[in-house]
Amino acid sequence: MSVVGFDIGNENCVIAVVRQRGIDVLLNYESKRETPAVVCFSEKQRILGSAGAASAMMHIKSTISQIKRLIGRKFADPDVKKELKMLPGKTSEGQDGGILIHLKYSGEIHVFTPVQFLSMLFAHLKTMTENDLEMPISDCVIGIPSYFTDLQRRAYLDAAKIAGLQPLRLIHDCTATALSYGMYKTDFGSAGPAYVAFIDIGHCDTQVCIASFEFGKMEILSHAFDRSLGGRDFDEVIFSHFAAKFKEEYHIDVYSKTKACFRLRAACEKLKKVLSANLEAPLNIECLMDGKDVKGFITREEFEKLASGLLERVSIPCHRALTDANLTAEKISSVELVGSGSRIPAISTSLTSLFKREPSRQLNASECVARGCALQCAMLSPVYRVREYEVKDVIPFSIGLSSDEGPVAVRSNGVLFPRGQPFPSVKVITFQRSNLFHLEAFYANPDELPPRTSPKISCVTIGPFHGSHGSKIRVKVRVPLDLHGIVSIESATLIKDDMDDLVMAGDYHSNSDAMDIDPISETVTNGFEDDTNKKLEFPCSSADGTRKDNRRLNVPVNENVYGGMTKAEISEALEKELQLAQQDRIVEQTKEKKNSLESFVYDMRSKLFHTYRSFASEQEKDGISRSLQETEEWLYEDGVDETEHAYSSKLEDLKKLVDPIENRYKDDKERVHATRDLSKCILKHRASADSLPPQDKELIINECNKVEQWLKEKIQQQESFPKNTDPILWSSDIKSKTEELNLKCQQILGSKASPSPEDKDKPDTFNDP
Repeated sequence: MSVVGFDIGNENCVIAVVRQRGIDVLLNYESKRETPAVVCFSEKQRILGSAGAASAMMHIKSTISQIKRLIGRKFADPDVKKELKMLPGKTSEGQDGGILIHLKYSGEIHVFTPVQFLSMLFAHLKTMTENDLEMPISDCVIGIPSYFTDLQRRAYLDAAKIAGLQPLRLIHDCTATALSYGMYKTDFGSAGPAYVAFIDIGHCDTQVCIASFEFGKMEILSHAFDRSLGGRDFDEVIFSHFAAKFKEEYHIDVYSKTKACFRLRAACEKLKKVLSANLEAPLNIECLMDGKDVKGFITREEFEKLASGLLERVSIPCHRALTDANLTAEKISSVELVGSGSRIPAISTSLTSLFKREPSRQLNASECVARGCALQCAMLSPVYRVREYEVKDVIPFSIGLSSDEGPVAVRSNGVLFPRGQPFPSVKVITFQRSNLFHLEAFYANPDELPPRTSPKISCVTIGPFHGSHGSKIRVKVRVPLDLHGIVSIESATLIKDDMDDLVMAGDYHSNSDAMDIDPISETVTNGFEDDTNKKLEFPCSSADGTRKDNRRLNVPVNENVYGGMTKAEISEALEKELQLAQQDRIVEQTKEKKNSLESFVYDMRSKLFHTYRSFASEQEKDGISRSLQETEEWLYEDGVDETEHAYSSKLEDLKKLVDPIENRYKDDKERVHATRDLSKCILKHRASADSLPPQDKELIINECNKVEQWLKEKIQQQESFPKNTDPILWSSDIKSKTEELNLKCQQILGSKASPSPEDKDKPDTFNDP
């Protein structure tokens, strides 16, 4: 069993695995460390990863990329509308307000959700990992942006489940980066914590976190983000510039052609990378549109001027992260800059001005998240022993809880889990209710969320249950905020009091897991109380000495996640994924059979007139040549798109014609070796017979002579026949004769090998006493 870390980026994915000597980043099928997050549908199969990116131009209307931006989002969101414009296929709104993507596959229109595309990527990465490790995997840790909502986190878990993965944790990208940074640092002194800012400028977003490091532990103090500021936004600035320029100079509108947009965006991305190392860069694209070749030129200064608005936004999440951590820039001891979009020189200049220090690039900008995920997976898995290292993360959004009677005001500001709350964490709340009731989880401060994000999380129905004679009964509800950053109602317990007096004993304080306690029944404003930090209570004995305890009964809990997938929908998506995977396997097996048939035709045509020339008659050569020619013509005409069975049948028919010739050729070589082995065997037995009694020697010599005479006669007969006929003497006959000779000689020596009763009493002079 191995543990794996997945970094699912908007553009590329990285896989890291834990080995005995450390953490390795796996290479994909093209020996590259990054795998494009692309799903491409051809006529009969899916093409994923690097192969999908290579096939995108051929199947541009059925290629989906940058799917991460659509996970857990609503179709009506204006930002989503912009994202959907970049997709080539038709899109529509689902019944729950989600996104549906329509693609043509196998001659039919299929409808997929973003979660299904994400599960396809997970399944592809899982297969690559299993092929590399040569073992099955399930345990993993997946990196996610810190701004992901509860719904988006659940969507990742659903996609992983469909792909057959079992995530031990969804970890924030910057937290994973901080872990891969701090785990191996040994220079943290005892003078106090070291504060480090991690700035991850990815393909589509910017994330910032401030972390505190001490020896043996790290704590995330704050998260901040800009969901719409990434490397692709800088690409789009260059794209818009040249699109307008080409429209003026060449009178072409690239926006009107999907393929032209695709090619120009790819060229602009390369141009941006060139400008990161050079002060100027040219742009040349052949036959971009309407048969016209285009060229352009831009300097780094022009690019920075065009992107000035984006560059100003880089410092905003940095200021917010510092404010939330209650720190100033002067207290930051190091600034670590990572992410695929972080290589722009102007970004480093802006950050240097803000933090008064040059950003460091100690970490691998593209692999640090995956490495941190793999490291966290090893820490959580029982398979590996990792030195103790404490990791504390915080939630970026405040979470509240309300009941039928109003907000559950656990804190003075009405928030159950405030922003910056370390997690995992658990709250235990006791309600006074007489029958079924509802709870609703929500984001308490919508201003903390990304723009136009719904604050609703889930609605939970607790019950039914009945109080005695209409009186209210205590219902204890357990509300965990788990390792994934997901809040849920885990359980509800009905408490019936069978005692009158309670004794208070000691204090119990917890910031995470709450004990199962028996609190005093207290009715507060809205009929609930928070038991997370209550005192322990123990029941006392009654006057007759009998002990009276509370009776506890589990209450049904039914959770409905707004916009989430139901169990039936997950099962349906899993079944569809299995069907698609089976179809992919069938197509790949068919391709392999077709390639095998084609290779056999060309290989046999060459061998027939060279290697096998002496072993085939003219009639056989003509017949096989004619069959090979007919098969080749069929392959490129009627057999271009056939079934696996058709290719297998053709290959078997050809092999039936060729097998006799191939057998003659192989046996001719094997006969030489078999003859040599038999001759050596005869010489060995003759030599061993010299030390035997005359009677045994004569028997062995006679057997050797018989076999030698048989071999000589058979070889003479074989040499009188042409090679293009089946041999009279097969190598198997010679091998059988060798075995027969060995057996007879052993039988002759058998009586001598068994010692007489007198010999058994004699000491063995060759063995040590």
